[in-house]
Order: sequence, then structure tokens, then C-alpha cells
Amino acid sequence: MSSYDFIIIGAGSAGCVLANRLSADSSKSVLLLEAGDKDSNFMIHMPAGVGKLIGTDTVNWYYNTEAQPELNNRPLYWPRGKVLGGSSSINGMVYIRGHAVDYDMWRQLGLEGWSYDEVLPYFKRSEDNEQGADDFHGEAGPLGVSNATKSSVLFDAFIDAGKQAGHPYTDDFNGPQQEGMGPYQTTIKNNRRCSAATGYLVPALGRPNLTVEVKAMTTRILFEGKRAIGVEYIQGGQTKTATANTEVILSGGAVNSPQTLMLSGIGDAEELGSLNIPVVANLPGVGKNLQDHLDCSLLVNCTQPVTLASQNNPLRALLTGMQYVFFKTGLGATQGLESGAFLKTSPELDAPDIQIHFVAAMMKDHAREKVKGHGFTVHICQLRPESRGHVGLKSTNPMDHALIQPNYLSAKKDREILRKGVKMVRNILEQEAMKPFMGDEIEPGAAVQSDAELDKWINEEAETIYHPVGTAKMGHDDMAVVDERCRVHGIEGLRVVDASVMPTLIGGNTNAPTIMIAEKISDDILGKAALVAESVVVSKNLEDATA
Repeated sequence: MSSYDFIIIGAGSAGCVLANRLSADSSKSVLLLEAGDKDSNFMIHMPAGVGKLIGTDTVNWYYNTEAQPELNNRPLYWPRGKVLGGSSSINGMVYIRGHAVDYDMWRQLGLEGWSYDEVLPYFKRSEDNEQGADDFHGEAGPLGVSNATKSSVLFDAFIDAGKQAGHPYTDDFNGPQQEGMGPYQTTIKNNRRCSAATGYLVPALGRPNLTVEVKAMTTRILFEGKRAIGVEYIQGGQTKTATANTEVILSGGAVNSPQTLMLSGIGDAEELGSLNIPVVANLPGVGKNLQDHLDCSLLVNCTQPVTLASQNNPLRALLTGMQYVFFKTGLGATQGLESGAFLKTSPELDAPDIQIHFVAAMMKDHAREKVKGHGFTVHICQLRPESRGHVGLKSTNPMDHALIQPNYLSAKKDREILRKGVKMVRNILEQEAMKPFMGDEIEPGAAVQSDAELDKWINEEAETIYHPVGTAKMGHDDMAVVDERCRVHGIEGLRVVDASVMPTLIGGNTNAPTIMIAEKISDDILGKAALVAESVVVSKNLEDATA
């Protein structure tokens, strides 16, 4: 048995941040437990390796949901990172924070300290933006952020087509105006992926007060009465125990965090009782409130050889890999997802409700199915779903995957918005800027036009775009799991700090917001005053938020 001041469960986007910030105090000892292995896989650090990581189980929990009633009863594949860095080591590296209205909504829900003005300083503290610091960005933080490399003329053509279709242009989705067509920034630094492990954990590894254990599967949190005092975990086939003098911090993500809470006796008392799990705290919201971004993708043939299809040739792929290994240049230094959009399906909306990711290659089933020929993929994602699901236990065995039931499209409005998004993208692709490249539409195909036909295609093809949140939400209502300081209700010495605490899903990719949450809570844990709120009134984001 070993003793530490802090035990962090999960070395993902939040866990790596916490390990860095807490161990910066040399008087505090920190244990970081990760169920996966070290991030030594070459594909993690080469940006172009993302397609290999998402579709394989080497550094990936490789989850599957329950059958989805509104999607032809299909179970959906859910990749989540199982490695140092968590999902930040296998994601698409798009740097997005969400819209100001997302955080102002959290504040309106009664969560003090979570308005856009109040979280902006933590986004800036985390960031090392190659364009330098300004009202919205930082330049000295651990997380490298860079402009996407232009690996194909298609990316600019798509932006130009969107402008021709009447949509505004924005050069910074995280700046004064989110709405519009534009380039993405990425969590890539010096042509390498900057995961939370690279940015936060690696600089802290030499500290004598930080211990990192990999291949260490946490089985349960230990309690004395209503106080968390440690954890039990399995490593190398042995059950081990570590005690926490100050706090246990759960950072397993939207699936693993509620699973660990329930296995430890925190959750709905009736559900726990049915599995003969002794109840430590009756919190019926554990595992509930699951939200995720559903996505459908148009696949289009390209009439010119300007896509990334050349990399389907093994020899070309080998040459690309060698160029990257020796020079850190070429297509290996890109992630093939360099432009997109945030659009409104109705002009009266305060914020965009559709996000578009444009990929200069044809991809199906999370890159697990190869599509031959030159072409491109346009992902359409509905940003603020009303559908809610849950995470539950299939058994009391910690090694079994949790039950994941997102209930996609159970709210009628979600389907309507997704369908509108498909029509908007088709309109963009009809513009003059895309005509030199447009071949046949493969998915869903030109014959699919009516709402009923589009709905049928969505039922057959829609997939997650990997942003599950909300299963241990912040709040003070009957279904809240943690307070605004991420402390578990009714329990001492236990916090949850990861995407599961988001009360509502933000309008965009979730890695940067998760890092922000951990940055903010690390100050609270260490008793530091919150960073001073910034009021950037000139921001179009804030004008929308307060309109």
C-alpha cells in the first residue's frame, strides 16, 4: 500500500492537466493511474496516423453502444483513448472551444464561475498559439495550437464555395465570430500531435513527487464512511491499493467515470441494489444525462487527383511515413481535416447549430472501411442535441465494458436539424468554387432527395463524432452529481474532473473544453484564487450570448 496526497484516476485530457498542475506544488505527492499503456505508438505522434488509431483497438477502448432504436437498431462504434493522453492521443486534433452561449448557459443554470468571461482566462492559460496572444488566445501554455497545413486545394475551395452560398467567413472559430466558413486550428506543434500527455504530462515526469502507473485498471474507490480515502487497482495481474491523504480525483471520461462511481457504490441506490453493490451515496444522476454529437457524412468523388487517396497505395504510404520520420514534413504532418464551418439552420438562432468537418479523403465507418478512388468527405454534426441517454453497468466486473445507451435522435428536433444540415452542405457543394472537383455523390447519392429518403439514409449511416459528455453533471438539482467545484455531492475528498461534468454539450469539439475544466479546477484544488474574468465585449460571441 502506498500513500499520496492526490490520486488521479485516468491520464486523459483532464488527468494529464491535473497531474501537471498539482505536482507543480513540490509539497504535494501525486499518483496518476492509467488503464492503458504509454503513448509510444508512432501513429499517435504523426498527425496523419489518426485514421489508424480511431479504427483499431491498440490504444482504444473500442466501445460499442447498445442498439439505437432510431438508427435501425444499430449498435454504434465508440472509439475512446486508452493510453496516456486518453482521447487527446487519438482524436482529430481540431482545436475548438465552443460558443460563448454554451458557457453562459452553464452560468444561467446556477453554476457560479462558469460563464464565458470566467472560463476564457483558462482557455488562454492552456494555449500556446502559434499566432501569438490576443484578447482570445494565449501563447505560453502547454497545449500547442497551430494553423492547419494546407494539404489540398480542396480545403480553400470548400471555404470559397461556402462564401458563394452566402455564408460568412471567419478566420478564427475561437475568436470574435464563430459562425461561418473557415480554416481549423489544430493541436499540432512542430508537426507533431500535441496531446494532453505531450503538452502537460511529459514536462512533469521528472518531478519526484509525481508517480505515473500505466496498465493500472482502477476497480473501485475506497471509503471510510462518506470520505474517499483511496483506490483499488489491478496491475500486472495483482490487486493493489493506494491511499489519498487529501483527495481522489476521477478523470476517466464520460463512460469510465460513471462506471467507476457506480462500481464504488455511488449512483442510483435502486440500480446499485439490484447488482448487490453496497450504497455509499444515493446519487441517481450518475450515468444519466449522456449527450453526444451525432454525425452523418456526404461522400463525393473528386474529378482531380488532389485528395489524400494516394495514401491508400502502400508504397506511397511508406514514402510518406519515411519522409515524416526523417524530416517531419509532408502529408504525415497533416491530419487531413483542415477546413469546415459553423452554420445556423435558422437565421434567428443565437449560435450555430451545425458544425462541418471537411476531409480530403473518402472515409466510412471511422476509417475502418476503405473507399477507393479520389474523393472527399463532408461531416455534418448537430451541435446541441436534445436527445439524452445513459451509461450503466452490465455487471459488477470492472473489466467488463459499461452499458452505453445514447438514445440518438430520440428527440424529433435532432433529426430535423441534421437533415437541414445535409441540405445546406449540398447547396455549398453546388457552388462555382467546387465545380472543378465535383464528381458523383456516393453517399447518400443524388437519388436521395426527399425528407423521408434522407431520414432513411441517416438511420442507416449516422455515426458518433466522439464527443460524449454529461454523465456526472455539475449542478444542484436532484440529478446533479458534482457541484460547480466538481466535488461529488455528499462525499468528502472526491471530485470528478472531465467531460462528464458538463451539464450540457458544448457546440464543438470537446478536447479543449475538457482541458479548460481541469485547468480551472486545479486552481480550486490548490486553494488558488480564480483567474480574473475577462470581458471582451467586442466579441460577436458575447454579443450573441447577451442578445
